[in-house]
Amino acid sequence: MAGCLVAAFLSGCAGYGGSNLKPGESSLPEVIASMGVPAMTWKDSDGREQLAYPRGPAGTQTFMVFIAPDGRLDRIEKVLDMEHFSRIRSGESDLVSVLRLLGPVSPQNITYFKARDELVWSWLFCDSWNRQAYFDVLFDATTGRVRTTQQRPDLRGRDGVSPWCGH
Repeated sequence: MAGCLVAAFLSGCAGYGGSNLKPGESSLPEVIASMGVPAMTWKDSDGREQLAYPRGPAGTQTFMVFIAPDGRLDRIEKVLDMEHFSRIRSGESDLVSVLRLLGPVSPQNITYFKARDELVWSWLFCDSWNRQAYFDVLFDATTGRVRTTQQRPDLRGRDGVSPWCGH
C-alpha cells in the first residue's frame, strides 16, 4: 500500500514541469494528462496554442506550454525569470501582453492603489541569488499600460531574510 502511494506521488511530480513530455512527439492530451488543466489558454489564428501553468501562490515557477498547429508539443518555457521580465516595456506593454508573457497572477498578489489609480501584479520567483523575490508590474489602471516594474525580496523568511529557493 505504501509503495502504491509513493509511486502515485512520484508520478504526479514527474509531470509538474512537463519533464516527461517530448517536443515534436507529445500531444495536447498528453500535456494535459501530465501537467493538468491549464489556468489559461490562448489560441492563435494559425492553430498554435499557448497554455499557462502557474505553480503559485507559494510556488516560484510558471510554465508556458506551446503547442504547434499539428497539436504536438513545440516547447515548454519557465517564464518567471529576468529574460522574460526584460520583455515588459514601460508605456508599451499592457495587461494582456503581460498576462500572456508571465501567466496569471495569484489573487492574493493583486493590489489596487486608489490614490494613484494603479494596479499592481506580483509574481513570486527565484532571483539571481537563488532567493525568493517578487517581481511587480505596476499598471496605470485607466489605460492598462505598464508604468514600471520592480524586483523586491520576499522578506517573509526567518528574521526578515528572504528564503532560499528549493533548487
